[in-house]
Amino acid sequence: MRRQFKLIFLFLIAFFAATAPFFPKVLWALIFFGPLMAIGLKDYFQKKHTILRNFPIIGHGRYFLEMIRPEINQYFIESNSDGVPFSREQRSVVYQRAKRELDTLPFGTQKDVYEVGYEWVNHSIAPKHLTNDDMRVRIGGPDCEKPYSASLFNISAMSYGALNKNAVEALNQGAKKGGFYHNSGEGSVTPYHLKHGGDVVWQIGTGYFGCRTMNGKFSEERFRETAVHPHIKMIEIKISQGAKPGHGGILPAAKVTREIAEIRGVPMGKDVVSPPGHSAFSTPIELLEFVAKLRKLSGGKPVGFKLCVGKRREFLAICKAMNETKITPDFITVDGGEGGTGAAPLEFSNSVGCPLREGLIFVHNCLVGFNVRNQVKVIASGKVMTGFDILAKLAMGADLCNSARGMLLALGCIQALRCNSNTCPTGITTNDRNLMAGLHIPTKAERVANFQIETIKSLKDMVGVMGLSKTTEVRPWHLMRRISHNEIRHYGEIYDFIEPGSLLGSSLPKTFERAWHEAQARSFDVAPAN
Repeated sequence: MRRQFKLIFLFLIAFFAATAPFFPKVLWALIFFGPLMAIGLKDYFQKKHTILRNFPIIGHGRYFLEMIRPEINQYFIESNSDGVPFSREQRSVVYQRAKRELDTLPFGTQKDVYEVGYEWVNHSIAPKHLTNDDMRVRIGGPDCEKPYSASLFNISAMSYGALNKNAVEALNQGAKKGGFYHNSGEGSVTPYHLKHGGDVVWQIGTGYFGCRTMNGKFSEERFRETAVHPHIKMIEIKISQGAKPGHGGILPAAKVTREIAEIRGVPMGKDVVSPPGHSAFSTPIELLEFVAKLRKLSGGKPVGFKLCVGKRREFLAICKAMNETKITPDFITVDGGEGGTGAAPLEFSNSVGCPLREGLIFVHNCLVGFNVRNQVKVIASGKVMTGFDILAKLAMGADLCNSARGMLLALGCIQALRCNSNTCPTGITTNDRNLMAGLHIPTKAERVANFQIETIKSLKDMVGVMGLSKTTEVRPWHLMRRISHNEIRHYGEIYDFIEPGSLLGSSLPKTFERAWHEAQARSFDVAPAN
């Protein structure tokens, strides 16, 4: 499309310039259409706005609507609430921080503070000052030789294929600028993840892309070759994801280019659907042995796994395996059932998988109950957009957070919801070269970095005004929630947070009894009755 616009504009200019002296009507046409052509050419060659680069002139219609967006967006949210991924306030915060625009708002609180579900934290009369060093966390358990200092806010898993190479480069360059990590997604680490030197977390999915044999099994040799790269800081085994837990990743055939097919080791012309489960392990103990194997093959880098919580006994089985083998992952990423930016069947997106809040608290409790919480860092992922979102997840038990949607918005995503059709108008999730060309990598990288830096600053300020000296002091009782019009409780009262070691003794917390007795370290199946 960009090529066609360029040819049309150049032809029209040449035509009007050549014929204007001879035909007065053409001169009037030039006077009328000349400004439009000038605007179109300016839109085409500017690098700040992808929509205008891809759709000269007509793209201004979107920015006109943005001028009146409080009224338009509020109507959209009220009329189509089921189709809106997140609130207008969250989108506005991302756009403003990414562009370094004024992100303060007049007229007080933007929410109904008496509405059931309203959440907040209480401030202190004696606020504290935090530094950027307080916004990082060390990831690496007792068996990790190369621990990693991670930011509290990072780029969640989005693979090359789901995103195009320009988007991947912009994200990685942004990660480099801001000092945070970039999760590769299960589509393998590519040259575009490594080109700009940003820290990378290599995600290994059930398809083992980038480290697979010809028949789709895990290859130790291919894994070792890539894992030792200095830009790869951690390894993440993807067990499941929030968008479609237990289903396996989906890359539509329309988005599979020859390069993507070569990188992943898959055929052209077919949907790339990852297997629902792993072939490298089938039991809790085998999972932990796989963790230990990858840690050794990578030269001692942190290794963990990502999952959306499903059957409680299955995660307890993993914890029992940790207790039996003394092998612990360096981190666990908890994805909420409401999370996910990739293509997924509607039923899976809406009705499968535990929401992040409950899943996160459960994982935290299990690790505390088995006395391994201090060895395993917990990463929260699922609609994390703002500093308060991060703060809330820290209160529920997370150590740090990942974001996919927020980073997409910072790239310029307008929620056209064409991510799986290869027609994304902002050139982010399409491999159409004409649309991709509108995404200017340095400009978008700067916005990604800005968004992360400003969000961390917001988190730092909020933790300070709570009177806390560091984020590790955030506790469930700091997060308040209105549960009725006249009743308020903190999260320590709403949810049970169990005592350290309480899942190792004979007296179990009542809410864990059934799942604990069903869990076994040597199988994900229900333990046989005594």
